[in-house]
Amino acid sequence: MKKIVTVLIFVVSFTSCKTAKVSDKSVDYVPVKAIIKNNNKTRFTKSSVKASMQVKYRGKDELPNINASLRMVKDSIIWLNFSKLGFPVAKLLITPREVKFYEKVGKTSFEGDFKLISSWLGTDFDFTKVQNLFLGEALIDLESRKFQVNIKEGRYELVQKKRNPIFDITYGIEPVDFKIVKEEINYRGKNQNLTILYKDFRKINESLFPKGFLITAKTGSSATIIDVNYKNVQFDVPLKFPFKIPDGYRNIELE
Repeated sequence: MKKIVTVLIFVVSFTSCKTAKVSDKSVDYVPVKAIIKNNNKTRFTKSSVKASMQVKYRGKDELPNINASLRMVKDSIIWLNFSKLGFPVAKLLITPREVKFYEKVGKTSFEGDFKLISSWLGTDFDFTKVQNLFLGEALIDLESRKFQVNIKEGRYELVQKKRNPIFDITYGIEPVDFKIVKEEINYRGKNQNLTILYKDFRKINESLFPKGFLITAKTGSSATIIDVNYKNVQFDVPLKFPFKIPDGYRNIELE
């Protein structure tokens, strides 16, 4: 169960993010600043999200499909409840300062900072990156780096101008709505790759929101793939975040 929670929160994939194929020749060149400006116009502006999700996992172990409930107050709290056949199996609570988690199968728990999540994924994550993953936004702010633009596979591809000593990052952006549909990070010297593919975006209450996302995390020859599909998405509704680690659970220790 820990693997499902970990990978769900951050990871990437190769398959079926359905976007219509567009010829490169039909995509007009647009300067990087204009692409980023248009992307900023589509950023998520609602205060909260409530959604149900279907999650598929493939890795070293192929686990049964699982359902999840997501509740999020932007910039404040992310709450996830995982269930199988209607029975709760794990919960995760994330705030900008801490991560809390427990799973019922192995009766393990955790209370601490983002070191746990970062150790699971082999790279640094914080609250903003987790939040942006669920919302379909860039993990790393587009305005924080200088890019050059290419036109590839019928979309704009933003590539860093200056070589980063730690990682390379590439964004794929749709030419119609300027939403990010692909984000790929390659870590130098670690043989690690993180790719996020967003499925079609749909308009809900005047906001563009992803139908789901596919995540693949690669380390060497091993890969973990998560397929997330959103169901019953609502914005700005009253939310509660029940969370209490049961007595007797073993705390996960970090080295």
